[in-house]
Amino acid sequence: MKAADPRLFHNLYGPKRPRISFKKGDFIDYVLMTLLSASAIYLSYGPFSAMSLIGLVLCVVMMAAFIFRHGVELSVPLIARRPQDILYMVVYKFQNMTGAYLFALGTLILENVLIYLTPTWPHHVSLMRTIALYLFYFHFIALTAYRTAILIAHLRKREHIREVMSQTTWRRFLRKQPNVSLEILHAYVTGVLTHMVLLIPWFVVINYCKFSIIFLPLICVINYITQVKYFKVHNAWFYRDHWLGHNSELEFVYLHGTHHDALPCGLIGVAGNGHLEGLLRHVLAFPTQFFNPVMAFVVFTLIVVADITSHQYVPGVYPRLTRGFHSVAQHSTHHFGRLEPYSFGLNVDRPGISDAVKRLFKLPSELRNSIELDVELTGFQWDNPSYRRYLGLVERYQK
Repeated sequence: MKAADPRLFHNLYGPKRPRISFKKGDFIDYVLMTLLSASAIYLSYGPFSAMSLIGLVLCVVMMAAFIFRHGVELSVPLIARRPQDILYMVVYKFQNMTGAYLFALGTLILENVLIYLTPTWPHHVSLMRTIALYLFYFHFIALTAYRTAILIAHLRKREHIREVMSQTTWRRFLRKQPNVSLEILHAYVTGVLTHMVLLIPWFVVINYCKFSIIFLPLICVINYITQVKYFKVHNAWFYRDHWLGHNSELEFVYLHGTHHDALPCGLIGVAGNGHLEGLLRHVLAFPTQFFNPVMAFVVFTLIVVADITSHQYVPGVYPRLTRGFHSVAQHSTHHFGRLEPYSFGLNVDRPGISDAVKRLFKLPSELRNSIELDVELTGFQWDNPSYRRYLGLVERYQK
């Protein structure tokens, strides 16, 4: 089938070098990636904002954590050895761009043109910007509070986490770096920093674009339809982008790697991405930041809450995933050392799944059964040893 053509989904202009973890030789590249993240935060949120101060501190913490967790090996950075991969990276993003992204951008431009052409209408642009900023900061603070509650729960159950993770692929890492509290704190900092960088495009749109209170109802309806349409192509887009994040070495080190460097738990959840990856995805892929701030607030909040909760792969620790969720989702397999599945890894409509579980996933069929893309492209087997081992941990520790 054309939609599952490997020539479209597995195309690389450079060498294929599958990666799923950092090594000490990545140190220089990791520092450069973190400095790019810090620069984006500083330039976007402003030099004297609390967001910039917090973000810069978190960047320093991440670099120190890399040294402590992986060590240091000085070598010529990948970005200097293969600078052409930067161009390839941009080409990949443009090739994978969706119509929903362009439509959302066009809607925002049209609204700003109409506001410019009707200066005497009561658009209340300043009021809309104030509302947007309140929604922006409420979103970040509320979800950081949720993430902090998860941090406290994990620190309280750190020995339980050690016991569970020692029965997974993480046992090798815990033998090298046995301080579980450090791993928990590292996961928390990873999540907060990733969230902060991901929100940069939304913050920039709020500050440099105009929104009309008159057009708000109509624009929100258009945004809702755009998001629904985007969900139908979201899995195909994600598979391609995610595959690149693991098979292009530059994309792994600079974009996706931080998402896999941290403990696989809810603390890392944002939108399935690393630091700079979230920024680039919203600059060149996701439509959400172009929505009216009210609709953007709703969509961003639902996505981040869902991603935090669905990345909780330490059974028996808050926020607990239901057994029904584990029965239809295989993203845990990917976080415990296996590259596949590259899709969202859902298989909701397979035989034996209860109607109660199916009702939890009110999504388009392209998302409900996203695993079909992995089956087509890689021959992925749902019933695999990694998945069975993880389900065994769930049965043992998820009371």
